[in-house]
Amino acid sequence: MSDPRIPKLHHRSTPHWQQEQRNSFWQLNENKNAPFNTRPDKLEARAEESLSINGRLYAQSNAGQGWTHLANRQAFYRHRLIPQQLVDVNERDTTTTLFGHKVSAPIGFAPIGINKIYHPRGELAVAKVAGELRLPYGLSTAGSSTIEDVAAANDQGRRFEDAVQVEGAANDEPVRFFQLYLPHDDELAVSLLKRAAAAGFTACILTTDTWQLGWRHDDIATSNYAFYRGIGADLGLSDPVFQQRLREARIDPNTQPEQAGAMWIDNVWHGRAFSWEKIPWLIKTWKDLSGGKPFCIKGIQSTADAQHCVDLGCDGIVVSNHAGRQVDGAIASLDALENIINAGIGENITVMYDSGIRGASDVFKALCLGAKFVWVGRMWIYGLSIMGEEGVRHVMKSLLAEFDISMLTAGFKNIGEMKKERLESYPRNYSLIADKAKI
Repeated sequence: MSDPRIPKLHHRSTPHWQQEQRNSFWQLNENKNAPFNTRPDKLEARAEESLSINGRLYAQSNAGQGWTHLANRQAFYRHRLIPQQLVDVNERDTTTTLFGHKVSAPIGFAPIGINKIYHPRGELAVAKVAGELRLPYGLSTAGSSTIEDVAAANDQGRRFEDAVQVEGAANDEPVRFFQLYLPHDDELAVSLLKRAAAAGFTACILTTDTWQLGWRHDDIATSNYAFYRGIGADLGLSDPVFQQRLREARIDPNTQPEQAGAMWIDNVWHGRAFSWEKIPWLIKTWKDLSGGKPFCIKGIQSTADAQHCVDLGCDGIVVSNHAGRQVDGAIASLDALENIINAGIGENITVMYDSGIRGASDVFKALCLGAKFVWVGRMWIYGLSIMGEEGVRHVMKSLLAEFDISMLTAGFKNIGEMKKERLESYPRNYSLIADKAKI
């Protein structure tokens, strides 16, 4: 909660995220309150009130008994931050660079599919807020808005931010990632990548852990699958190659939305896996179409796979176990990150992190363990379900404020100071019971 009279307050290259706290405390004087509580457990509970049963199950479902989801949270608890005192943090800097682009914090909007089951505006509301906050945005191949519309919304948010940017803020283009589920049809894959490149996407991320959906008991028990209900095929229905495939199959998406949705998702998931032999072609295809923009692989959990990405010429990896939604009983994503960094692989490739982030301290821990950047998912999905665009904005601005304030209170002046020596880490002796890690 910064006193606006602090002499150094205005000498920062980012918005003063911590002012969210002061604004929240003051607004009662204007007969206002915060839209909702962003404490993770209370945020999830509030979202449950807004979501349909199927929306809630899809947002919360994990593979099997949820042990990987639990492991993700357990791994964060064994690392503790070591605060430092009497550090001049008045001009602290939350910014970082990602593939040469300056972003306002090392936090991005993780790619999540079918956002329209959470709010009618779906991905458009989220992409707009990401543009406003100058945070990277990831669009899923399973998204429920078109590539072109998402890019336009992201640009719109950035134009709004540019109009109000603070002294010294970087006037860089929006940073957005196209997360690819690789179709079985090469011509369709090329078409999707061509559209993403034309729409100004900064990089491509191939997700490799979802050739088949994991076994999620609640979704199975309720037949909870939006694509088979005709929802979520927007990237395909707007694609000229897939439109041709529909005509060849004599499927009319207007009168047969369920069949069209099934044909789309069957092409990008559902049991047909690719091997490493496909990756050089995919990297070259994206590089040729995009003019050499970065190519990354998401879903990496082993040091061997991380090294393979380096050897094949990937620009980055996302260490992720899909938030526990794909393999039950798997290694915690944070432990996988530590293994990969300890093997020295981060010296040769940009290592990003995903899975289990619930607050600012989680971001700190992932960065201190060697991640360059962190993706956040379920948190903003809950905000979207509660209050649409404003809900997403409230969740992410609150996270940024918590991150900014935690830098102040823990004695970090910039992202570069987040190193392993700022953690006290305990053995991997996990005893936390499931009831203590529901989210």
